[in-house]
Amino acid sequence: MFSGFFEKLKNGLSKTKNSFTDKISEVLKLHLVIDDELYDEIEEILITADIGMNTTIEIIDNLKAKIKKEGIKDTSMVQPCLKQVIEEMLLVPKDSIISDSQKNIILIVGVNGVGKTTSIGKLSHKYKEEGKKVLMAAADTFRAGAIEQLDVWSKRSGVDIVKQQEGADPAAVVFDALQAAKSRNTEILFCDTAGRLHNKKNLMDELAKINRVIDRESVGANKKTLLVLDSTTGQNAVMQAKQFSEICPLDGIILTKLDGTSKGGVIISIQKELNIPVRFIGVGEGIDDLQEFDAKLYVDALFGVK
Repeated sequence: MFSGFFEKLKNGLSKTKNSFTDKISEVLKLHLVIDDELYDEIEEILITADIGMNTTIEIIDNLKAKIKKEGIKDTSMVQPCLKQVIEEMLLVPKDSIISDSQKNIILIVGVNGVGKTTSIGKLSHKYKEEGKKVLMAAADTFRAGAIEQLDVWSKRSGVDIVKQQEGADPAAVVFDALQAAKSRNTEILFCDTAGRLHNKKNLMDELAKINRVIDRESVGANKKTLLVLDSTTGQNAVMQAKQFSEICPLDGIILTKLDGTSKGGVIISIQKELNIPVRFIGVGEGIDDLQEFDAKLYVDALFGVK
């Protein structure tokens, strides 16, 4: 199954590869020497691949240092060096999002339309398949249709859901879900939340209230907050992450819709500029198409490794 996911990842990143590594390959063929002009062209390609200005400058600086240190003169060695530089940037130490020794409460945040509810459905399915007892809380009571959408994913993944009516207090839904989780000996509770980033104050108050309920009702639980971002929005996703990190502490990113975008390079920018680890990536519509992020697999797919 994992090799199948790598193929999907390669296919999903094909547009990014076309606008990134394929263009770099073309540039390298036209240069006989490694000089400032070559670095400038690579820099331009990185920026247009939605890696972002600051991260691009750091990549180029690291690339120059590596090439100088290793005494590389042949332009054909530039791309393997670039691959290593990007891989080293992404290989950050990160703890597991799920604890085997504690109850897990995972808040899923993000603006509307990025795939929050779908991500909860797919993650619930993933962990249920791994033998975990999973429960969903439909605490996005603001968006029309959000509860019904999560209900559909509940049925599809075979995972129970705790819900109230539209307009109910989200913290009350989470409270009910925590009580249900206790009585059913649930190991992982996923909580959907509203995505009203345009109204920061309300969203901040709502998330603070939910967190107070969790802290009071589930002392000692492993509580994490994951932000869902749509990779097709490129650098706008980085801005959303910055805004959400001002509202609440973030433990990781779920990056959706990597299939069919030329902006897959945004992963590098998110992880480097925000220092928030990418935890999961989505490369398709299927229930198994959201998997844990593996930096080496991502870079291999980006550079077209077979």
